[in-house]
Amino acid sequence: MKTTVPAGEFKAKCLKLIDEVAEKRKPLVITKRGKPMAHLVPVPAKRQDIVGSMKGSVTILGDIISPLDVEWDAMK
Repeated sequence: MKTTVPAGEFKAKCLKLIDEVAEKRKPLVITKRGKPMAHLVPVPAKRQDIVGSMKGSVTILGDIISPLDVEWDAMK
């Protein structure tokens, strides 16, 4: 993909160029008579919410509810 495109070409291929910018995550400069006039940039990726971000990444092995057979000093 080009990094610059003339305004006339942008007008003719607008939807295709928008899709390319979004897919390749590279900005595009739109020029008029060789001078930069506008920047087409991809929208920043949506940040994930921290709550629930590790869902499915932990495996529980064994019983985690029953008391331990070991007595700790803190329990005395």
